[in-house]
Amino acid sequence: MQKTQLFDLDGKVALVTGASRGIGESIARLLAQQGAHVIVSSRKIDGCQEVADSIVAAGGKATAIACHIGEMAQITATVEKIRADFGKLDILVNNAATNPYFGNVLDTDLTAFQKTVDVNIRGYFFMSVEAGKLMRENGGGAILNVASVNGRVPGDMQGIYSITKAAVINMTQVFAKECAQFGIRCNALLPGLTDTKFASALTTNDSILKTALQRIPLRRAADPSEMAGTVLYLVSEASSYTTGAAINVDGGMLA
Repeated sequence: MQKTQLFDLDGKVALVTGASRGIGESIARLLAQQGAHVIVSSRKIDGCQEVADSIVAAGGKATAIACHIGEMAQITATVEKIRADFGKLDILVNNAATNPYFGNVLDTDLTAFQKTVDVNIRGYFFMSVEAGKLMRENGGGAILNVASVNGRVPGDMQGIYSITKAAVINMTQVFAKECAQFGIRCNALLPGLTDTKFASALTTNDSILKTALQRIPLRRAADPSEMAGTVLYLVSEASSYTTGAAINVDGGMLA
């Protein structure tokens, strides 16, 4: 009996933002293991290059490109470079995000608000627009947005971040509905508490962590690698009839 090829990404070009560490790095590594040429992207080239070099050393295909998705010009330049170097883009994983403010919503200042919106909403939106145009030219592709369980149930002291993640879930449905005609699918991953530097405000505070774990049936935080399998499903042929979905990977928290 032959093994399934549903998760095979040979010949695919995949862009993963925020891929220099954490969930993004785990996603990039798994997509490369399945045969994709992964473009490892984040704000700083050094971290991207380190991950890309490691993937290549392990026998995979990877390229590093620095891109701050909070800067419109960098989004455009990144997609144009992919067009020039590869001629196509099959997979986009919008993972880069920011959460600069942790505190009561009434004390949110304009700078933190604007930064969070610029990256988490505007960045995801226009990266999807530019990547989607390239996908449309080549007959289709898959967009995966990393949202958050906070987009369903707001996280304590994480007001504006939670609001932007709710917008990402709706954005996923918008792109799914309007881009299906071009062969482009769009889905979302909703991670729960994950042990990353990004979530360190939660995971390194014993009292906050204890309270959070009481809400999670599996009674632990996730490892970043535990997010990657769901992403592989959503960007591969295994999910060819799945679009507009938002899948919780949260240890049962939302249950």
